[in-house]
Amino acid sequence: MPPVPSLTTAVHQRLADALAAALPESAVDADPLLRRSDRADLQANGLLALAKRLRGNPRELAARVVGEVDKAGLIEEIEVSGPGFLNITVSDEAIVRTLAARAADDRLGVPYTERPGTMIIEYSQPNVAKEMHVGHLRGTVIGDALVRIMEFRGEKVIRRNHIGDWGTQFGMLIQYLIEHPHELDHDAEGRESGNAAMSRLNRLYKASRALFDSDAAFKDRARRRVVDLQAGDPETLALWQKIVDESKIYFNAVYRKLDVLLTDEDVVGESAYNDDLATLARELEESGVAVRSDGALCVFFDDVKGPDDRPVPLIVQKADGGFGYAATDLAAIRNRIGTLHADTMLYIVDARQALHFKMVFETARRAGWLPDGVAHHLAYGTVLGKDGKPFKTRSGESVRLMDLLDEAVERAAGVVEEKARDLSEAEVAERATEVGIGAVKYADLSTSRTKDYIFDLDRMVSLQGNTSVYLQYAYARIQSILRRAAGQEGARAAAHPELPLAPAERALGLHLDEFAATLKDVAETYEPHRLAAYLYALASHYTTFYDQCPVLRAGDAATVENRLFLCELTARTLRQGMALLGIHTPERL
Repeated sequence: MPPVPSLTTAVHQRLADALAAALPESAVDADPLLRRSDRADLQANGLLALAKRLRGNPRELAARVVGEVDKAGLIEEIEVSGPGFLNITVSDEAIVRTLAARAADDRLGVPYTERPGTMIIEYSQPNVAKEMHVGHLRGTVIGDALVRIMEFRGEKVIRRNHIGDWGTQFGMLIQYLIEHPHELDHDAEGRESGNAAMSRLNRLYKASRALFDSDAAFKDRARRRVVDLQAGDPETLALWQKIVDESKIYFNAVYRKLDVLLTDEDVVGESAYNDDLATLARELEESGVAVRSDGALCVFFDDVKGPDDRPVPLIVQKADGGFGYAATDLAAIRNRIGTLHADTMLYIVDARQALHFKMVFETARRAGWLPDGVAHHLAYGTVLGKDGKPFKTRSGESVRLMDLLDEAVERAAGVVEEKARDLSEAEVAERATEVGIGAVKYADLSTSRTKDYIFDLDRMVSLQGNTSVYLQYAYARIQSILRRAAGQEGARAAAHPELPLAPAERALGLHLDEFAATLKDVAETYEPHRLAAYLYALASHYTTFYDQCPVLRAGDAATVENRLFLCELTARTLRQGMALLGIHTPERL
């Protein structure tokens, strides 16, 4: 099915045609500058700038354009306002016909992107043998939402989970595992729960750290083990892989709980680029992009200086020959551009890494590995506690992500039990997970990516205000109406363009028509909070419609059918929009 042009697009074209007719030579490429308005459905402001350019009277120009506008089947009224604005009211018939076209399309009239490309989205990035904490929440859910939105738009999306799976700490862990070979053994029943895996890894880390700090001989053996790991010793690599695999059991448990798309196939950690690091360093040095400074291989930048006004370099290779994050990030760029042929690369990493990525991207550009405009660091803000400081436990430690999610589900269970007393125990548990996890994700995604926000579970699971529960309840309320309609003879959803619309119906219809434009905006700005804002406004418009416009008791059959049609399309739009944020919409709540 061809894309469904929005009402705004259709009106824009009519105005552009009228401009061309009124001013055949002067209005070439003139933009009517159409936008939503509280004075009418739409307002065009572009004639003011055009009149200024032509040194004419803007109201007279506006009147000429109005005289040329073809209103048939689209525009109910168009008038000149103020110094030369055009206020446009769309006809009720055009609203319903456009919505009917959207309803006839499985994609709700949302077009695929005109020029799809290969997009790599890197997100989550936990560290092996370490617990995921609240700091991993934002990157994981923002990245997941962008993956879903971009795939829906038709991009070829490659997910990348750039886990921290290499470094000197593995010498300590592996050496302890050699000397205590049963430390990561699973129980007799072979259960592989995420909590059990993390418990084993925590035990391994604490025991090896205690020995490393207290036993000089063990510390020496652990350091030699790092050399064996870097040299590719088979026994050492096998135990390293065992630690990585144990961590994946835990990571996957968190991802299942959080309901995100990441799998083992998406994991390409730091270690994946080891074979390219020496070549990469040599090429940077030979090309002059990097230079030796105190034995280290460095890249310098005129605009990056420390407090003492001395240049702060990007260190590609340390003086002892070791490689750090900069080298693996550069190798990842080479792989993603050269092998995977990425057209766009999105790095969902917190704002504290902004300088690092600025230097890495500039180094890759200087080396000729990274074309302009391909790589984007999408920085995000911090999750705060109610005290306005970074979210910590009472003892000052980072909040474990799994604990946080479990508490959200527990709080949500109370809300579900109070609201839906007819649900079974199993249904309450299922709804509590959908509501609790949805609440956490929506609170994050409804906040502008670059801003901090306060983590407040009481507010997140509230039925009042801008929460996922409010949206989920709006969807469930519509489903309740549709179920009742199914049992009522003659009650079906059908569009009736011939009917006049009540103000609440018009407002709901006009907002429904903006879904495709909203997704386009989100895809261009990489800001999922714009979709969340759209969905909250949609649920709010529906609440007003529900309060002011009886559906099943509307009086005449045509109005019942038309209002059921609006209910059905609202539900489909809410479900699709929430799904793109990675949030479920229960049928009953």
